[in-house]
Amino acid sequence: WWGYTLAFLMFFTAFLQTLILHHQFQYCFVTGMNIRTAVIGAIYRKALVITNAAKRSSTVGEVVNLMSVDAQRFMDLTTFLNMLWSAPLQIILALYFLWQNLGPSVLAGVAVMIMLIPFNAVIAMKTRAYQMEQMQYKDARIKLMNEILNGIKVLKLYAWENSFKEKVLAIRQKELNVLRKTAYLGALSTMAWTSAPFLVALTTFAVYVTVDENNILDAEKAFVSLSLFNILRFPLNMLPQVISSIVQASVSLKRVQGFLSHDEIDPNSVDRKNTNSISFSLIVVNGKFTWAKGEPPVLHNINMMVPQGSLLAVVGQVGCGKSSLISALLGEMEKLEGDVSVRGSVAYVPQQAWIQNATLRDNILFGNSYNEQKYCSVLEACALTPDLEVLPGGDMTEIGEKGINLSGGQRQRVSLARALYSNADVYLLDDPLSAVDAHVAKHIFDNLIGPEGLLKGKTRILVTHGISFLPQVDNIMVMVDGQVSEMGSYQELLKQNGAFAEFLRNYSLEDIISILSADGENPRSRSVRRHGCTQRKHSEPQEKKPQELQKLIQAETSETGRVKTKVYLEYAKAVGLLLSVVICCLYGCQSAAAIGGNIWLSQWTNDASTNQTKENVHMRVGVYAALGIAQGILVMISSFTLAMGNISAARKLHYSLLSNKLHTPQSFFDTTPIGRILNRFSKDIYVIDEALPTTVLMFLTTFFISLSTMIVIISSTPIFAVVVVPLAFIYVFVQRFYVATSRQLKRLESVSRSPIYSHFSETITGSSVIRAYGRHAVFVLMSDMKVDENQKSYYPGIVSNRWLGVRIEFVGNCIVLFAALFAVIGKETLNPGLVGLSVSYALQVTMSLNWMVRMTSDLESNIVAVERVKEYSETKTEAPWEVEDKKPPPEWPMGGNVDFQNYSVRYREGLDLVLKNLTLSVKGGEKIGIVGRTGAGKSSMTLCLLRLLEAAIGLHDLRSKLTIIPQEPVLFSGTLRMNLDPFEKYSDEEVWKALEHSHLHRFVSNQPAKLELECSEGGENLSVGQRQLVCLARALLRKTRILILDEATAAVDLETDDLIQSTIRTKFEDCTVFTIAHRLNTIMDYTRVLVLDKGQIAEFDTPTNLISQRGIFYSMAKDAGLVQ
Repeated sequence: WWGYTLAFLMFFTAFLQTLILHHQFQYCFVTGMNIRTAVIGAIYRKALVITNAAKRSSTVGEVVNLMSVDAQRFMDLTTFLNMLWSAPLQIILALYFLWQNLGPSVLAGVAVMIMLIPFNAVIAMKTRAYQMEQMQYKDARIKLMNEILNGIKVLKLYAWENSFKEKVLAIRQKELNVLRKTAYLGALSTMAWTSAPFLVALTTFAVYVTVDENNILDAEKAFVSLSLFNILRFPLNMLPQVISSIVQASVSLKRVQGFLSHDEIDPNSVDRKNTNSISFSLIVVNGKFTWAKGEPPVLHNINMMVPQGSLLAVVGQVGCGKSSLISALLGEMEKLEGDVSVRGSVAYVPQQAWIQNATLRDNILFGNSYNEQKYCSVLEACALTPDLEVLPGGDMTEIGEKGINLSGGQRQRVSLARALYSNADVYLLDDPLSAVDAHVAKHIFDNLIGPEGLLKGKTRILVTHGISFLPQVDNIMVMVDGQVSEMGSYQELLKQNGAFAEFLRNYSLEDIISILSADGENPRSRSVRRHGCTQRKHSEPQEKKPQELQKLIQAETSETGRVKTKVYLEYAKAVGLLLSVVICCLYGCQSAAAIGGNIWLSQWTNDASTNQTKENVHMRVGVYAALGIAQGILVMISSFTLAMGNISAARKLHYSLLSNKLHTPQSFFDTTPIGRILNRFSKDIYVIDEALPTTVLMFLTTFFISLSTMIVIISSTPIFAVVVVPLAFIYVFVQRFYVATSRQLKRLESVSRSPIYSHFSETITGSSVIRAYGRHAVFVLMSDMKVDENQKSYYPGIVSNRWLGVRIEFVGNCIVLFAALFAVIGKETLNPGLVGLSVSYALQVTMSLNWMVRMTSDLESNIVAVERVKEYSETKTEAPWEVEDKKPPPEWPMGGNVDFQNYSVRYREGLDLVLKNLTLSVKGGEKIGIVGRTGAGKSSMTLCLLRLLEAAIGLHDLRSKLTIIPQEPVLFSGTLRMNLDPFEKYSDEEVWKALEHSHLHRFVSNQPAKLELECSEGGENLSVGQRQLVCLARALLRKTRILILDEATAAVDLETDDLIQSTIRTKFEDCTVFTIAHRLNTIMDYTRVLVLDKGQIAEFDTPTNLISQRGIFYSMAKDAGLVQ
């Protein structure tokens, strides 16, 4: 009966341990969650107030990494912290019992353990260093991917994909090399890890037997000590892990600390409360401002006083500090000296509109309450009413991130509408009229900004390039190189006869006359406004009722149900099928070696009962050692092969994803948010690189351990097989139940995670707008809501883990109970060695069973990454880049003739035709101007040229022979030189020549770095006008036969515009030029003008003929004040 009591006592203590352990875990995890939430919240709140200099020092990607990776690390740490004191305690207790059992010879075993600790520590240190290095490569790769995806249109139009693909793959190669080194180290440490208990047992027993002739190794001694050694193994393994986890968390802490201690924008640099001067609402005295401490000031001696309710226009050349002035008034710049005071609330319209991923109405309301009447008048004034009729859901249409499904002009107008709706006292408008057509600009000026507009009586500061509005403003301020050169009303400046008067004389005497003579609202322009604006990218045919809103951006799908076996096969294929089989065999062998060693040990202990110990001690020790060492070597080999297989799989998967994404047609990028594609490149590739290999390794190990346990117990007590079946049944049930739940929870969690980050990166880009409108609190709340959503699916995940743990450990405890019971029942027939063997194996089974379920579920949730990457590397691709047998000759196209025959096109299947039946032919060397209302299909027509010949020749051959200067200038981070010439085909002097012709020569040669000038992400450190000029320089470098300008000069002042036009005339005189123009004066001397209306050709003739016909072109020219 003593045996039975012991068996049941073993069972109960284990059961109690289970319950207590899981309670502790539960508390730890919940604390961890709270810490993570706090860190994310702190980072978000900080991101809203850091200065621009600080913002430049860390890219959006890095900050998002702080949120995702580093916050997670704190969370992982909390579960380990208790190990810091409990591990040493466990070690001490185990040693004490061992001493009682085997006496001093235990010290030999302990010595081995202690020797292994520095070995593991060194490996851990190295691994850390590699991880840091790999993080850097990963950051660089994600940053580059982010830019590629943001500028994908430009890459396609210039046929630059290959150059960027090489760059990504180069970074990826370095990343994989580091991964490989890490994998080698990992294999070594795994070996140390698995052979440790064995080596310890070997030395202890060997010493014990040889020290003293009378020491006899019997079953009792051997197996009790084996069990104790197994207990020792856990804390010893955990300690290095805990320590490295602490080190990682401390690195993360430093990174987060670094971010949280960035300079914040000084809230008092602009005095918002000034009441001393009633009549002036904006005062700047001796202002001197810079973008970052320590940089030369951008603006100096700014003195301005703007009377309450007046309209001040700010004009000047590209890069003279107009936008900086507005930023200074908002308090975004560092104030070096002087005072700024602004009275009342501020509304701000940035030069590049910032649009949230929300409905159109939410973008305009921006957190204010909805008021029908006011809202309608705002829409009318911003000329948005016609656009709403075209959008599929009216003002409830969901707008993609960065406003992807609105044209540039519409974005700008939405941004204006937001400002108007906020009903502030001071309006800062940074060139809001550049992106819209001339007649829309006139409409907005008349109804909104001008003396008769909705904003009369408010203080308005308007940065503008449009001369035609200047006579109607109260004051004009002329800026030159960051200083105010002249200021006064229009008449005064003309009288002063300074630089401004000179500039006006050259440009616009006729403009002025025509504007003064055009009486306000003639019926003509009124009718124009009604049907003027149609939309460029319809999201669907209009017949649908507005109820069924078709979302542009499909919700991210998360697969449901079991992961298909196909996915595992895909992964096995990527690893290599033969290799996969070899790996499994190796794992089998290593388990066999382990069992062999232990069976040998039980034979050895049986010697004690037959008194044959003296003779064959040496043989016993020798064979035991051989088996153990064989096991160690096998472990190492199998880890190595596994690591190699994983890395080659990671390389293949990333490569196919990347090359597919660069081959994907533009329409895919219009409907898929960038964040989602980036997610594949960052999160999922990271899982394939780092999480999957370890999971697979652990899975195989635990699987074989559990298997060998069963084999050992059944072979020693065959009756045990009866119990195995019901236990296995329970186990499988629990496992399936848990895996299904946890997999869905994991999926939900990752889907609810991406909104946190996309909202965050949106916030960072729009932080100046959010600050200007004083909307901090609202956005912080929104972020917190999103984090809560994420926690909702995270918490059940933790709880389900606890549920699983309790159930599985119960099964494990049953196995121990039965193994012990059967041993007691059969004590007559069984030899002590085998019994000891089976019980000591049963004791470690709980652990490995538990891990096995964990690993199965991890494997399932991680293999999803393979599934997601596969999904995106098999999307439809566009036509091939190069068709071998149809390669055009290098000097193609010879003449530069362009023919359209009955040409119709739509953006994507299921959308309306954007162009209908175009037929025209253009001879080489003609200059064609293309005009039409917003959304008439002008840009679409030029885009079609770039893939007109989709069937005939390869896309790259075609695209590298045409040049387009797109509507929105896109720059990549890197040197200026790389931006102009990523393939390095041209010599330095050619590049300089191009810069000279595009009038950037002065700016670049003044920079200390010259051509190596670093452009920051998206070209932030150049003004918008300068970015346009860089794009022009690109075109000049390529010097192709056909040049397409898509509103390329919207953001530059008239003077530069003139220079550019003259450059185009001289440099491209033998080329065919298509220009989409908002400013009609740029195309008045072109050979022919094409007027598009609703995707069809309305008029096509020389400008003079068109004016005499008095058609659409005439009315547009009249709006622009070019004809009387």
